[in-house]
Amino acid sequence: MGTTTTGQLERKLKNRHVQLIALGGTVGTGLFLGAAGIIELAGPGILLGYMIGGLIIFCIMRCLGEMLVEEPNAGSFSFFANRYVSRFTGFLSGWNCIALYVLVGMLELTAVGKFMQFWWPDLPVWVTVAVCFILINSVNFINVKAFGEFEFWFALIKIVAVVAMIMTGVYLLATTTDPTQTVSNLWTQGGFLPNGATGLFMAFAFVMFAFGGVEMLGFAAAETEQPAKVIPKAINQIIVRVLLFYVGSIAILLSLTPWQDLVMQLQAGGSTYSSSPFVLVFSGLGEHTAAHLLNFVIITATLSVYNSMVYSTSRLLYGMAQEGNAPQSLAKVNQRGVPVRAIVYPGLFTALAIVLNYVAPAGVIEMLISLIVAALVITWVIIILTHLRYRKIANAEGRTRRFMAPFAPWTNYMCLIAMAAVVVVMLLTPSVRASAIAIPIWIAVLYGVYQWLSWRKNKAELLTASVEIK
Repeated sequence: MGTTTTGQLERKLKNRHVQLIALGGTVGTGLFLGAAGIIELAGPGILLGYMIGGLIIFCIMRCLGEMLVEEPNAGSFSFFANRYVSRFTGFLSGWNCIALYVLVGMLELTAVGKFMQFWWPDLPVWVTVAVCFILINSVNFINVKAFGEFEFWFALIKIVAVVAMIMTGVYLLATTTDPTQTVSNLWTQGGFLPNGATGLFMAFAFVMFAFGGVEMLGFAAAETEQPAKVIPKAINQIIVRVLLFYVGSIAILLSLTPWQDLVMQLQAGGSTYSSSPFVLVFSGLGEHTAAHLLNFVIITATLSVYNSMVYSTSRLLYGMAQEGNAPQSLAKVNQRGVPVRAIVYPGLFTALAIVLNYVAPAGVIEMLISLIVAALVITWVIIILTHLRYRKIANAEGRTRRFMAPFAPWTNYMCLIAMAAVVVVMLLTPSVRASAIAIPIWIAVLYGVYQWLSWRKNKAELLTASVEIK
């Protein structure tokens, strides 16, 4: 595969790249498609849900950021878990995250196929998945700078489009004579919490799904020119991004169309996840040009997230290989500093999305979302617990830290309670209950694999030592 044995990544990501990579992991299918399910459960209360979820994910990222600024590493939280908790925790967090990002990649590609059907209803989803899979992986084979540029422009389109959509919505609300298009839709259509606090609570797992991927910012740290300056800035902007992109855009959406009408339109397509609520609303308002432009933007946003997933997975595998938690061959890079094998092997599993959408296209999105939420819970819990351990060690050693997580360890405990709430919601939701039950089974499987690999390694070392003695 044209790899070298040196295994060195190149620090070619600039501040603008990292800022947009951070954005790329935050705004994608979780907002443009996943919001539909939350609206169905919580109504306008989705706005409060996003605020709460945004605060939680900000606290989790501040935990990760405190460690990253002092020790930028391609393995990110897997590296820290390996170093500050245990080798198995590092192994678990790494391989769980690989599985997570493969699943996210499959979801994003499937979502692109769904969005393309807005223009070509008869176009099979699996065809779109195959084409986009080849395109995005090809870009990542070039070099990290190519990835950074590709992601920069993808995410920039996202920013401009969402801001333009909000401004267009404000204009429509200010000039319309239609009594159904009003900000009061947020509290008059059965109330702000039409299904009560219970509805908001039952939507919590899907709210947190929307923020999945924000933790991948950590993988860019090893290829950033000034991590101590860039990482804090990217993390601190999470609150602004949540308020603008999530709260702002959904507030406009639900003001333009009563939430019950929107849910009925989505379900008329076969399921709540049949299409993007954003495109549906603008198309229903007769703003066909805006709907087409928005659909294009949503497709680029979704591809942006998949692009980031390919990058993050390869860098995580690279870091894990250096720590001894993945095959050493994955730490090799080519002459352009690209870990080719670490891109190819996860890609083989992501390609299963092509097969799934060909064999059983119905229900693919719902299945992937439930599995992703389960893997996200494991990832975030490990980050929170690792930070607790890191903080204890750093305090004992008197280390100076430049980007300390505020109000820790109390924020750590708050986040752990939130993660427990996500699991409870999953257990109470029939469609995702199996994924929650699978969490301890998945951890047990990885523990068994870890022990088996450790046994093989120890056996090999004993054999080598006995040969040397002879």
